[in-house]
Amino acid sequence: MDALLERLTEIVGSAGFIGADEAATRLPYGGYYNEKAKAIVRPASTSEVSQVLALCNQCGQKIVPLGGATGLVQGAKSDESEILLSLERMNRIETVNKADRTMLVQAGTPLQTVQQAAAENDLYFPLDLGARGSATIGGTISTNAGGLQVIRFGMMREQVLGLEAVLANGTVISSLNAVLKNNTGYDLKQLFIGSEGTLGVVTRAVLRLRSKPPGHLSAFMAVPSFDALPQLLRRFDAGTVGVLYAFEVLWNSHYRHQVGTGMRHKAPLPTHYPFYLLVELAISGEAADTSALEAQLAVLIEKGLVADAVIAQNERQRNDLWAIREDIETFRPLLPAFGFDVSLSILDMDSYVRDVEQALKAMWGDTALCLTLGHLGDGNIHLLVAVGDGSERTKGAVCELVYGKLRRYSGVISAEHGIGLEKREYLAYSRSAEEIELMKLLKRTLDPNNILNSGKVVVCE
Repeated sequence: MDALLERLTEIVGSAGFIGADEAATRLPYGGYYNEKAKAIVRPASTSEVSQVLALCNQCGQKIVPLGGATGLVQGAKSDESEILLSLERMNRIETVNKADRTMLVQAGTPLQTVQQAAAENDLYFPLDLGARGSATIGGTISTNAGGLQVIRFGMMREQVLGLEAVLANGTVISSLNAVLKNNTGYDLKQLFIGSEGTLGVVTRAVLRLRSKPPGHLSAFMAVPSFDALPQLLRRFDAGTVGVLYAFEVLWNSHYRHQVGTGMRHKAPLPTHYPFYLLVELAISGEAADTSALEAQLAVLIEKGLVADAVIAQNERQRNDLWAIREDIETFRPLLPAFGFDVSLSILDMDSYVRDVEQALKAMWGDTALCLTLGHLGDGNIHLLVAVGDGSERTKGAVCELVYGKLRRYSGVISAEHGIGLEKREYLAYSRSAEEIELMKLLKRTLDPNNILNSGKVVVCE
């Protein structure tokens, strides 16, 4: 083993190797993952990644690819027998092509860096997450991240034109396609997007950029019933005021928690309505002329689809509205709590959430708390459940309840966070036995020695 670690150090250099003792102090996980690893290896190039994987594959040494450590499904959890492979030193933007609206980046580049580089070139990279400052491009590709603007631009899969990945045996698959239309056989990049580092390690990617929206309008609404929400989605998506970029719904439980007594967010609207809607529209002019939106909201109020509404008049007000949606620090007093990221038909969401809430109260009493919000326009909702003592037994019971109810609605157990270890045992709730077997076949074919993120997504021992 000492010989393996010495050889790895030779490949990546002393600056690229962190031993087990120091690794325990360098891991960026906080308390979510076990802070254990045999070592952290930090290659600085695709060639070094290739050499590291080839050597570990020969020795049967298990590798856990590590991005920004912002995932929520234990997708990068390691133990003392595994080596973490971090691409944090591969963090350069190599080229920006303004004519083709593309960007070639290394996988360790933070998402926010990509967003800023696009903006500096009068372009726009549409993927956006709360963890934008630490989430990496490689991590968002490996999990097929979603975020706040999926309704307009799709998941991370839609932002990737081509990529470079290294297989378990060190083979480099360089498919850095830079054109939008490419119908030349199998689309190999799709093997690695969303595979959570189990089939290969993404090292570089060609990203698709968009035109930068000159301006935007943000409105926050109180909605009297869930039935009104699909109608509002259709009306805003029609684009009569602007292009719909975000359609975020907060259940009353979430809104009241965020703006309640002692919280740092002020309530823009009264707290007694069942649902609240945050809409963001891209507009053609830089000046935020709110008259058209005001007129539309007046019509919606007259029709009973909206009970009350406010429009952000400046960037500070816009940020204040988004903070009610995005601020997760307010959840700390609720810990231990369990978070869920699920997807199902919009028409089933209200019934599903009610079923979950009723079942939680039946098991844990009136103290059971379920905060719900969602992107809704893309069928994705998030639940934060605070019950019991946070033990593994309680967690298992809550997961069985949440996913069991979801199964009845033919829902999906993970909309945008992936499977990792956290959801692996529930994968069959959303995938057929034949699909899971095909996943295992792909894993065995591309990683026969099972060294890449072993045990995540599917088990192939």
